[in-house]
Amino acid sequence: MKKTLLMFSLIFALTATLNAGPKPYVILVSFDAFRWDYLNRGITPNLEKIRENGVSAISLRPSFPSKTFPNHLSIVTGMYPAHHGIIANSFQDPFTKKIYRLSDTNAVRNGRWYLGEPFWETAERQGVISASYFWPGSEISIPYRRPTYNQAYEHARPYETRIDGVIEWLNLPYEKRPHFITLYFSETDDEGHPFGPDSPEVNEAIKRLDYLTGYLFNKLNETQIRDSVDVIFVSDHGMTKIDKERRINIENIIRDEKCRLAESGPFMFIEPEKSKLETVYNILKKNEDHYKVYYKKDIPEYYHFNDHPFITSIVVIADLGWSVITNRKSEWDALGDHGFDNHQIDMHGIFLAAGPHFRKNYRTGTLWNIDIYPLLCKIFDIYPRTNIDGNLDRIEFILKN
Repeated sequence: MKKTLLMFSLIFALTATLNAGPKPYVILVSFDAFRWDYLNRGITPNLEKIRENGVSAISLRPSFPSKTFPNHLSIVTGMYPAHHGIIANSFQDPFTKKIYRLSDTNAVRNGRWYLGEPFWETAERQGVISASYFWPGSEISIPYRRPTYNQAYEHARPYETRIDGVIEWLNLPYEKRPHFITLYFSETDDEGHPFGPDSPEVNEAIKRLDYLTGYLFNKLNETQIRDSVDVIFVSDHGMTKIDKERRINIENIIRDEKCRLAESGPFMFIEPEKSKLETVYNILKKNEDHYKVYYKKDIPEYYHFNDHPFITSIVVIADLGWSVITNRKSEWDALGDHGFDNHQIDMHGIFLAAGPHFRKNYRTGTLWNIDIYPLLCKIFDIYPRTNIDGNLDRIEFILKN
């Protein structure tokens, strides 16, 4: 017994010694809806420097649905949306009738919705101070589930102010300084929806984010820890062109059948009365054109989207570029959208990384966003959760050692 206790004591002491070394610094930057090929338009010189001096992937594959909140959570939890709980930007708990909606601050901060453990929670529990200058899930009301430092989301907060805030954190005394920081910008999403991905407005948004990339690195160069900082740029999804001529009114198709309809555009949640489930499904199946209709249990396995209790009994998924709608008036006549099949290349985002842990001038194929969480654990040499969907083997090769 004494030998066993001594052995565990030695292991603990050795682990503590190994973990006592200098901790790395990682800034995880999200460019919302920055499609994979925006880098190829010849207007991103600062991001091109990262491709030349760091790691770049052809694309970053999102999880389904390719929406903002689900994929930001997939990036930081290593889990598919059906597993981390944020299955859409808005959805209903059918048991309590409560609704999660990204525009509802109280819902967004309510921990009951979040089943996955974000990386900052994993890191904080293992002695790594973290911070968030905006990221879905970072404002959760439970103190131990959010970063040590976090900012309440303010859409209009100037982008330079956000970067300056990150630099202020990095200039804190060592014992208070965060080592993992998230940073979020919505510019390409803001312009992609109303104007479409091929618009001059989106090109200006791309240029703006590239300028901010240069601004971030210039500010980092003014710190004393520049050579110790890894910077990872990702996007949650891409964007594709849509128009009024490619809309399918689901409410008109099912006519008088009473259903709860939620979400619209790339996909729709449909919950009929129990006695009408088969009737509604058959009507939708008979009229299936430019969309696919599935019973929840039959959603193809490659979507990883059929094992959460809040997913409705029927799900309709539109073909790329088409929209499934209801009679409710849309907020705007969008020319761009996302949320479609995550295997479609238009839905893919970017992955770029540079810093002491990453290879230089290394280009690879498509990476999966659920693999970023185990990658971060590897960089910080901390233990990941065991219930994640991400796989370190699919991404570890981009690291130097």
